[in-house]
Amino acid sequence: MTSKAELYDVIRKPVITEKATMASENGAVVFEVAIDANKPQIKSAVEELFGVKVKAVNTVVTKGKTKRFRGQPGKRKDVKKAYVTLEDGNAIDVTTGL
Repeated sequence: MTSKAELYDVIRKPVITEKATMASENGAVVFEVAIDANKPQIKSAVEELFGVKVKAVNTVVTKGKTKRFRGQPGKRKDVKKAYVTLEDGNAIDVTTGL
């Protein structure tokens, strides 16, 4: 068993947006995860932290936008999101906090 600190290194925070809320109506929860985390790591971390059964994990990497900071061009960091589909009868309430 891994420590909770290592599990929270894989799963950074829940994503609470309109699109994520629509996904939660279909039994999916969206998390921001470490950029180098893979699907089996994400699945085991969610199952250990929240005590639920995971059916599937889909990931997407959003490339960072180029923006200007104080007149200088800069780039936001890349973000990896995981859409975690839960088995029937399982639920995670992300509004209460981790």
